[in-house]
Amino acid sequence: MTTAPPTPPDTDAAAFVAALRRLKAWSGFSYRQLERRAKDAGHVLPYSTAATMLGRDRLPRQELVAAFVAACGVRADEAQAWLDARVTIACGGPVVTTRSSRKRWSWQRCRAFAGALALAGALLAAAGGPFTDDVEVDEVGVSHHLPG
Repeated sequence: MTTAPPTPPDTDAAAFVAALRRLKAWSGFSYRQLERRAKDAGHVLPYSTAATMLGRDRLPRQELVAAFVAACGVRADEAQAWLDARVTIACGGPVVTTRSSRKRWSWQRCRAFAGALALAGALLAAAGGPFTDDVEVDEVGVSHHLPG
């Protein structure tokens, strides 16, 4: 009988990465096998990146967590729990309610914000970097910078 994969903690980055290490041990795959399995699942996870990720206590990027848990063989619903826990840690913890303002800040809002940031980063990367490319400025003859 196989055991269930480890569950992700949502307390702090060090505990999260320790759980990722347990997940790798649970999977029984080498770093090279994880790289191949991630590629087969449509992700990019270089073996050196996976090894570096598990050797630190910093919170890994969202796409690395998604690739890693998929490569380890975690089912989609369980994989989402890993991604949710990562967002909760990145956003500073679970639900916080303030009585005075009656505003409720939840991990769902933070997750939406994190998703928007990831989308903005992807769009900037797809655009080829900074928008103030010197070649474009030279061709147009207009600078969008304020005079100093």
